Amino acid sequence: MTTSSRRPRRAVPRTAGGKKMGPEVLADAGRQALAGVRERTEIGHREAGRAPVPREAPERPIDDAIRDPYLTPVTEDEKLLSLSQGVARPDDFTRTDTWRLMRITGEFIEGFDRLAGVTKAVTVFGSARIGPGDPWYGVAQEVSRLLAKEGFAIITGAGPGIMEAANRGAREGGGRSIGCNIELPFEQHANPYVDTLINFRYFLVRKMMFIKYSTAFLIFPGGFGTLDELFEALTLIQTGKIYQFPVVLFGRYYWAGLVRWLQARALREGKIAATDIDLMMMTDDPAQAVKVVMEAYAAQTRLARERLEREHEADTPRPLSAAEDPPRPTRAPRAARRRS
Repeated sequence: MTTSSRRPRRAVPRTAGGKKMGPEVLADAGRQALAGVRERTEIGHREAGRAPVPREAPERPIDDAIRDPYLTPVTEDEKLLSLSQGVARPDDFTRTDTWRLMRITGEFIEGFDRLAGVTKAVTVFGSARIGPGDPWYGVAQEVSRLLAKEGFAIITGAGPGIMEAANRGAREGGGRSIGCNIELPFEQHANPYVDTLINFRYFLVRKMMFIKYSTAFLIFPGGFGTLDELFEALTLIQTGKIYQFPVVLFGRYYWAGLVRWLQARALREGKIAATDIDLMMMTDDPAQAVKVVMEAYAAQTRLARERLEREHEADTPRPLSAAEDPPRPTRAPRAARRRS
C-alpha cells in the first residue's frame, strides 16, 4: 500500500487545554473545577482578613436525585396518607420533580417579596478571588458608592472579592446593599456588607432576580460565572426581552481579547451582527459608568411610562365627539311589525 492510499489518521478528541478527551478526564476536570471555586472563594475571604469555612466542615447535601422509575403506582390518596409506610426514607417525596417545582416557586415568591420595593438597582459581577489590595476592588467599591448616592441599590452574589467591594460601596454611599447567595456543595458565607440577604438553591431563580431588578450590569474581571451573566444579559437584549440595558465591562485590557475574538470570529463568520458589539461598553472610569447607568434609567423610565399610557388608551373607551351622532336603533321591517 502506497503512502498516498493510506487512510488519514483520525484526530484524537482533546479538551481546550490539550488533554485527550474522555469520561475520566471530564470527571476529573469537574472535580478540580469545583475545588477551584472553593479555593477562589476562600482566597477572597482571606484577602479581606476573614477566616474561610474550615475544609473539614461537612459538605452541604445537595438535592441531586432523579426520578425513580421503579415506584409502585398507587392512588394519589394512598401516596398522601402513607408517607412513611414501606418506604426506605420517609422524606423520599421531597426528591420528586413535583416537590422541586414547589420549592422553585417558593424561591420565586420569596425573591419577589423581599425585592418588591426595589425599582432602581444595578447588579455588579466579578471575581471572588481578589481582596481589598487589588485595584479593581477599589474601583468596584467607588462606582457602587457613587451609584448609591444617586439612589441606586446594589445587588451582588453576596460573596467576597468584587461582590464584597460593591456591597461595601453601597453601604458607604447610603444605599441598599443586596446579596443573592447560591447554595454550593461547600458552605460559603455572605460578605459582611450585605444588608438584604436572600439564599437560593436554584441558579435559574437567582438569575431572574439579577435581571428583573436591575437597570444595568457592571461586569468586572472574573471567570465563568461572570461570563455566564455577561452573555445571558447580551442574549436577552439581542432577543428583545430587555431594552435600554447597559452592559458595562470594567477593565479595557482584561476584556479586549474577548471583544477582538468576537469581532474576528463570531462577527466575521456572520454569527453575530456588527451592532451586537455595541451592546457592550468598556471603561475604567467609575464616573463614566455612573453617567451611562443614569441615562439608561431615565430612558427605561420614559419608555415604561409611554408604554403604560398606550396600554391605558387602548383599554379606555373613547368618548363620542360632538360631531358624532350616537348609532340609531334599527327598525324591524313593516311586515314584521304587522305580524306582531
